[in-house]
Amino acid sequence: MFDSTMGERAIATILKHDNKTTSYKIALLRAINDLVLAYPDLTASERDIAVPLRRIAELWIAYYWPFADEQHPIYQGARAERAGIERNDLSFRPALSQLRKLWQQTVHLTVLPSDGFFLVSDMRTPRRQASYDPRLQEAYTAAVAAISTAVQMPIRYAGPEQWMVFGKPARLNSLPSSVMPLPGSHPKEMCVIVNAGLWAAFHRLSLYIEALSIHEWCLFTEGVTQPMGVTASRGHIYSLLTARPDNRRPLTWERNQVDVLLLEQVTFVCPWTRKPIRKPQEYDLDHLLPLAVYPVNELWNLLPVDREFNQRIKRDRVPSSQRLLEAEPWLAAAYRTYAHSASLAAAVKEDASLRFSGIWSQPDFAAALAHQAVDFIDGVAAARYVTRF
Repeated sequence: MFDSTMGERAIATILKHDNKTTSYKIALLRAINDLVLAYPDLTASERDIAVPLRRIAELWIAYYWPFADEQHPIYQGARAERAGIERNDLSFRPALSQLRKLWQQTVHLTVLPSDGFFLVSDMRTPRRQASYDPRLQEAYTAAVAAISTAVQMPIRYAGPEQWMVFGKPARLNSLPSSVMPLPGSHPKEMCVIVNAGLWAAFHRLSLYIEALSIHEWCLFTEGVTQPMGVTASRGHIYSLLTARPDNRRPLTWERNQVDVLLLEQVTFVCPWTRKPIRKPQEYDLDHLLPLAVYPVNELWNLLPVDREFNQRIKRDRVPSSQRLLEAEPWLAAAYRTYAHSASLAAAVKEDASLRFSGIWSQPDFAAALAHQAVDFIDGVAAARYVTRF
């Protein structure tokens, strides 16, 4: 068992002093840190958290994506030779490289190092996942499976002794009822338990852990012998590890649904300016929490806002805590307005269930969602020290 202080020491020790033959341990802690940031409401529960290996694997797809180019691989450890055969530095490199190859063949976009984040975000949303070529969906599933197996190695060897920081992964339905699963977890999924004190340490030191993880990852990769002609300087690796997606997917479906409501004389109200929105040319479909801060393409994070205010003032910034609090009833009103469209109503409920725990038990879904959205946005902004307006 860890208290919060012990958790802080364990995290720092793993990142800075644990023996590392690959970047797995660094990637594991960075993934848990990102998941803590993604579910800030779980910290208040003071309960141990069950994290599906699948969720860690999804984040590893995003992290390792820039290193998986078949033509210019960036190695993440030594390539051991056994029985005269040189082995991969990453056990999942073939599966991830195949996924990246299919992505570049079937998705006609300029190749960016942040494409892994973009793909993972889409694959977590069923309606977007369905838009992809079945071959790419199969390759994605295969990559998640391969990485889920690899993830178990750093879980086992984190810390000075085996299973010292994290226990052996187990199926969710075999865990004690006192353990809280991440929203959207499946009963038969293999999960690793993150002790409540360790989870709290990640929550309190999120920005520090993010920065230290990336710094140590850059140093580690710079020390790995790379293929001829491959650049692995600290600066280059830093740029790859910190790349974040812009809004590469046009929000055509979402805008069309909103436009139809406006044509049916349904009115939205901008949560920031309180101006009524009655015509398509009056609004932008805004990411309440900007993608540049944290990549969330879920519908609850997309609302019609006053176009002029969004382009001149908000841009890629996050509202202040006070402004968010004042906007909360207007966010709830917008979610209720989404309910005028059966498609939007279904999509916002589906997306909310992927992110927030206990949302269905509330008598007023829109008000509960607005409250959780405000807490989430404010928590991420505070943890990342982003510019507010």
